Amino acid sequence: MRKKTRGLLVAAVATASATAAGWLVREVSASLGAEPTGARADRVRRSPQFRHGKFHNPVPGSALPPGSGRQALREMLFGGQRRTPSGVVPVVAPRPAELAPDSLHVIWYGHSSALVEIERRRVLFDPVWSKRCSPSAHVGPRRLHPVPVPLEQLPPLDAIVISHDHYDHLDMATVRGLVRLQSAPFLVPIGVGAHLDRWGVPPGRIIELDWDEAVDIAGLRITATAARHFSGRAFARDPTLWASWVVAGRTRRVFYTGDSGYFDGFAEIGAAHGPFDATLIQVGAYGVAWPDIHMTPEEGIAAHLAVRGALLIPLHWATFILAVHGWAEPADRLWLEAKARDVAVAGPRPGARVDVDDPPAVDGWWQVVA
Repeated sequence: MRKKTRGLLVAAVATASATAAGWLVREVSASLGAEPTGARADRVRRSPQFRHGKFHNPVPGSALPPGSGRQALREMLFGGQRRTPSGVVPVVAPRPAELAPDSLHVIWYGHSSALVEIERRRVLFDPVWSKRCSPSAHVGPRRLHPVPVPLEQLPPLDAIVISHDHYDHLDMATVRGLVRLQSAPFLVPIGVGAHLDRWGVPPGRIIELDWDEAVDIAGLRITATAARHFSGRAFARDPTLWASWVVAGRTRRVFYTGDSGYFDGFAEIGAAHGPFDATLIQVGAYGVAWPDIHMTPEEGIAAHLAVRGALLIPLHWATFILAVHGWAEPADRLWLEAKARDVAVAGPRPGARVDVDDPPAVDGWWQVVA
């Protein structure tokens, strides 16, 4: 009897393990998205940015130069930086607000997720509401602070804009939630629509743009512009495009870098589309091992000046550990460089609404919890 019971127990454990493993495989497989096929693949191949089976940057560079992996590993193991805050990150729950016809506000939800409220319209950038930025909900970089507002409490959106398909910018669970809760279209670089198709986004809500292509939505002109980065959710490198974005209303303009290394194209974007009332600039997750694909805070200031921005709002820091630098270092370096170059910056807590015309003074809140 004992042998029979033991055998039943072993069989039950094996069955449960197999079921869990199968569920995990299905979860990860779905999160990987899909490759462009059919007409979408034809359009990818016609892009001026697509050559030799993949997309290319406007200037040469490498996501990981030779030897950089070993350098990053040494720094990760022996660098000694404090990569998590020692205290609780102060999160603000944004309150509903009446929007004036000519107003411009920005709410930073953490990392690169931000809501631009421009001329009574709302554009949400790179929404990631999951606890991890990973193909699995169980492993990968974990959120260091809660999302300031549940997805269900977002106001009605006019557009949802994705910069590229990396997990910290394009999240399957969040996309599926927004399909259920919102009616706004998804604006993505070409090729990225294949992921959305697999996740159940209706074809009529997917708008794919190449660099320098634009679409008019709800009185706004939204343009995909160049960036210096890379793409891919699995082992293939650069199968989809990446982009920065311009949002232009009647009188107000905003520039969003997405992820990018610094390049001369920022000046060209400024000449073609600027000046900008506000810039949302990537300033974190940089490293000497990957200088071409993420900007340092000082390069973020330079990009802001190149596109002719007025107020700089820093993104891509504080929420996930994606590099070896200290947790507070991006904000510290940005603030120091901004003062040296007389650049207006906002340093909001996650969830705080920034009035671009009357931004709050930078108070160094991150230093208290660093």
